Amino acid sequence: MVTHSKRYNAAFKKSADKIAHPLNEALGILTQFPRAKFRETVEVAFNLGIDPKQSDQNVRGTVSLPHGTGKKVRVVVFSKPGAVADAAKAAGAEEVGFDDLMQKVIGGWTDFDIAIATPEAMKEGVAKLGKVLGPRGLMPNPKTGTVTDDVVKAIKEVQAGRVEFKIDKGANLHVPIGKVDFPMEQLVENAQAIIDAVVKARPPSAKGVYVKSCTLSATMSPGVRVIVKQL
Repeated sequence: MVTHSKRYNAAFKKSADKIAHPLNEALGILTQFPRAKFRETVEVAFNLGIDPKQSDQNVRGTVSLPHGTGKKVRVVVFSKPGAVADAAKAAGAEEVGFDDLMQKVIGGWTDFDIAIATPEAMKEGVAKLGKVLGPRGLMPNPKTGTVTDDVVKAIKEVQAGRVEFKIDKGANLHVPIGKVDFPMEQLVENAQAIIDAVVKARPPSAKGVYVKSCTLSATMSPGVRVIVKQL
């Protein structure tokens, strides 16, 4: 049996869990919950009416949040020594390298949020890191803009608030929309940007109801359901 804190239980009662709300109202309820002692992240979760086992029903993409995530993004860049690597360092990448960086990752180091690779680095070795980076959602991918020769642009985009989303085996998506202390209008605009991107990413082969449920939550809070039909 799971035992929750008094703070969680008070928030759960306030959330009226079985009731769905318009987006603005749901965020209003969420931000009124008792706060944890740290700066909580607000997340939007979707359950989609697709079959993740079908390759033509993969839902994946990126979206730039108008107001960022409120989190410092740790970026590493796989690139051979030269002008591109130097530019990546100047743009704020925490680690830049090729053979040395790959060996560090093979050794188990994944203390970063985003990995970017040049096409050359990808082809000549980084692709082999899939078993390490793939399960953690850190593998560079052309579809998400993290395999590119323009690493400076990619670094700036992710540091400015670009987030990735990808369906899991249960047809669920979880995407951060900011911090619980963001102004309400910023949370609403960030959430709407993600909702729009997920809806736009609907596979042509998907049948029936696409967004089956949408829930907002903070790191230590219960969820607040959003009215799906209004999305």
